[in-house]
Amino acid sequence: MHDIQCNRDHAPQILAIFNESIQNSAAMWDYEPRTMASMEAWFDAKERGGFPVLGVIDGDGKLLAVGSYGPFRPWPAYKYTVEHSLYVEREARGQGIGRHVLTRLIAEAESQGYHTMIAAIESQNAASVALHQSLGFEKCGEIRQAGFKFGRWLNLSLYQRLLTGPLNPVDGNAR
Repeated sequence: MHDIQCNRDHAPQILAIFNESIQNSAAMWDYEPRTMASMEAWFDAKERGGFPVLGVIDGDGKLLAVGSYGPFRPWPAYKYTVEHSLYVEREARGQGIGRHVLTRLIAEAESQGYHTMIAAIESQNAASVALHQSLGFEKCGEIRQAGFKFGRWLNLSLYQRLLTGPLNPVDGNAR
């Protein structure tokens, strides 16, 4: 396995991971598979915000996991808070790859001076909850029946981890 900084060349593999999650789990709350055009917009947003897209590939160049983060909310006072996403290819789950990528995302967010990382997890996703708790995330809320998918209501649990940055936070739009 090798760590990589994902780029647009990885979009087809990321799209496959996303769409498998959409179709077979409550990890992503979309109903329809995403398109390659949506991936272009996704990468554009990551590049504009200076947000990393980190992944792990196997020896054959297959993407096993992808993670990133972006703004938690669009207003300036939230500038030190990010919300992350993490997806592991179906056959690679349970092998510690998600932990590896999330650990790298935390380190990257700290190096960029963020103060809080948020995880929004479907409440019944026990594996994701356990992973986040093992890496210092604490449950800070739950929104009951926030979504509806697969014929049932979904609860959204919010977890947060406080990070080390920034050393000198400032009011206003500047970081």
